[in-house]
Amino acid sequence: MKSVNLSNYLPILQWGRTYNQATLVNDLVAAVIVTIMLIPQSLAYALLAGLPAEMGLYASIIPIALYAIFGTSRALAVGPVAVVSLMTAAAIGKIALPGTSEYVIAAITLAFLSGIFLLLMGVLKLGFLANFLSHPVIAGFITASGIIIAASQLKHILGIQANGHNLLELVVSLIENAVDANWFTVGIGVTATVFLFWARKGIKPLLLKLGVPVWFARIGAKVGPVFAVAATILVVWLYDLGARGVALVGDVPQGLPPLTIPSFSQELWVSLIGSAVLISVIGFVESISVAQTLAAKKRLRINPDQELIGLGSANIGAAFSGGFPVTGGFSRSVVNFDAGADTPAAGAYTAVGLALASLFLTPLIYFLPKATLAATIIVAVLSLVDFSILKKTWAYSKADFIAVLATILITLGFGVELGVSAGVVISVLIHLYKSSKPHMAVVGQVPGSEHYRNVLRHEVITHPNIITVRIDESLYFANARFLEDAIYNLVANKDEVKHVILLCSAVNAIDMSALESIEAINERLVDLGISFHLSEVKGPVMDRLMRASFQEHLSGEIYLSQHQAVLELSKACLKNNCK
Repeated sequence: MKSVNLSNYLPILQWGRTYNQATLVNDLVAAVIVTIMLIPQSLAYALLAGLPAEMGLYASIIPIALYAIFGTSRALAVGPVAVVSLMTAAAIGKIALPGTSEYVIAAITLAFLSGIFLLLMGVLKLGFLANFLSHPVIAGFITASGIIIAASQLKHILGIQANGHNLLELVVSLIENAVDANWFTVGIGVTATVFLFWARKGIKPLLLKLGVPVWFARIGAKVGPVFAVAATILVVWLYDLGARGVALVGDVPQGLPPLTIPSFSQELWVSLIGSAVLISVIGFVESISVAQTLAAKKRLRINPDQELIGLGSANIGAAFSGGFPVTGGFSRSVVNFDAGADTPAAGAYTAVGLALASLFLTPLIYFLPKATLAATIIVAVLSLVDFSILKKTWAYSKADFIAVLATILITLGFGVELGVSAGVVISVLIHLYKSSKPHMAVVGQVPGSEHYRNVLRHEVITHPNIITVRIDESLYFANARFLEDAIYNLVANKDEVKHVILLCSAVNAIDMSALESIEAINERLVDLGISFHLSEVKGPVMDRLMRASFQEHLSGEIYLSQHQAVLELSKACLKNNCK
């Protein structure tokens, strides 16, 4: 009986064996820095999701600790992120009004459903399903989402009421309510936004001039929001701006995350399940991209299926501790990595730091302006906006350009859920379109070698009695008919052709539909007096053909190499005087 290696399912058992004092110090330093960064960030993303501020902290405590146990990345910092927070607001906003208990319960239930879905994907090893979202489409979706998120936060910068699920609705609502702007709020919001944009590039040179170490200056540039939070809290408190109409975070309950139970209402589950799947997929794609990038810098590896289990556990933890859907965040993970985190234990220490903040620092947040949190969100998400992807895809692939443009326009025009759904569908359709019309080439022998290349690209040797077709794609139901038509067109009205060779060096699989098409090609060519041959068939493909008794009905032969096929068939033609 094969024994189960628990360390495959509990990565903590792997890195925990080598944990030492030096690693502890590195992880503690990283945890302190990330905790300082996460406090305003967590509050801001709760605001973006339309939830009470404390839920942002709650979503950053238990989930981080659970990921430290089950996740495989040593630098990934799990918690609320901008895109997932926006998708959360879009999903539960259709069910309940922000500020109500039903809204909060829907957010908790959404985290639970996302966690269950991620866990199932991990246990069933379905991480590959995330590949159905192409990277250009993801880039387009994140760009459009960044614009919507930034636009949605302008109401807090202006101190007005505005709403909408897409860019057009938001812009119209902002314009209609702009006359009600609170100028104290505008002053705080604009100042904080300008400072945060400057801080991204200005703090580091300033700190270096002051003689601080390079690593500290690099980290200092990442925690600009902390300075903005402290300064605006002080200004609001000193000048009592809350009494002048500046919206404040207000009372935030002190204490550790409460025990919460998601709803098991069938009606609510049906309403949320589609959104949970989309949030899970988007969150996983974002998380695994960050984790793999950071792991590569230390020559470590990430297990995508175990990452699904880690993220699933984190989301279930969020559901039972008053949080909402979470995933691995790019900015906080980079800060964690740059600060020297050696193991996922840094995340566990961050959870302890945030728990202490929830216990002792929440009274200080009372005077925090919502405009400051909005500025934090705007500056963070605008860094995700990248229209250069349109130029790149236009130059490289028109099909990818259409996919990216369509995803951006649909997301901006109809909202994030329809945008990401369209992105998935478009990605799949583009794959089917490309693979349904694979590149095919008639090839000939490169003089003085045994290599065979496209007759349209190279000076090659060909034989009038032999046509060799190379297909650069696996054969399946979507391109089987395309292959048939292409071969029939090549031999039409060419009486001198006696042999057709299908060069299969790029064919990794042949499904049943394609097999039937190949058999039909064989029969059709036999009727025309032409023998049909295959060359360079890969082992696994050959095994399937043998099981189907394909070779028994083949009019020609299956050759180990293309050169062998041409030599033998050309000799046969000379011997038989083919004309």
